[in-house]
Amino acid sequence: MGADLDGPVEGLRIGWLGDWGGALPMEEGIIDLVEAGLEVLADLGCHVEHLAPPIPRAALWQSWTTLRSFSVAAKLAPLHADPAKRARLKPAAIWEIERGLTLGAMEVQQASALRSAWLRQAVDLFEIYDVLVLPSAQLFAFDVTLDWPREIAGQAMDSYHRWMEVVVPASLIGLPALGVPVGFDGHGRPMGMQIIGAPGADATVLRLGQAYHRAADWPGRRPPPAGVFPQR
Repeated sequence: MGADLDGPVEGLRIGWLGDWGGALPMEEGIIDLVEAGLEVLADLGCHVEHLAPPIPRAALWQSWTTLRSFSVAAKLAPLHADPAKRARLKPAAIWEIERGLTLGAMEVQQASALRSAWLRQAVDLFEIYDVLVLPSAQLFAFDVTLDWPREIAGQAMDSYHRWMEVVVPASLIGLPALGVPVGFDGHGRPMGMQIIGAPGADATVLRLGQAYHRAADWPGRRPPPAGVFPQR
């Protein structure tokens, strides 16, 4: 039997993590848009509370980047070992593989321990909150000709995935997460927020997302231009 996605959401407790206590650089306007989205949830009867960072940003980053490079290298090392195939890899992929190949067992073990520590803290948080919320991105959509952003809000990005660091808390420990729209900036660029649930709480995440979708009605308020989604 499927979950009732139209069930009540009144009384759900929401932990708002913002910009991780100022640690995550955010393009101007993003936090305001997400807080407007949280007001919609508050109007639905949810209790929204601003949270201090539950774990240092650096710990999450160290764990995620180490385990990511280790995983990428394990999968793509054969391509890197073949000169002809390596020549067809993009520089970012080569950098990731070569970083992973240099990792030692102790570095991977430490990264795994940090991931486990964050999972334990997250489980404790979900004893208090039903969901956590973060922005979906740290900057608005950028020029298609740019391979990756080198700076956000005056802070340099030191790798090709640093600009998407805001997704690390959920992805590192496999939490169910749903992206929902929260509006547009003055240039018409969209932004969203992540609704993040406890392990296995997919139904709660989807139920809250459904309630938000019906209340915010972004497709009705800002329908896509004709022809964006062609008729089949």
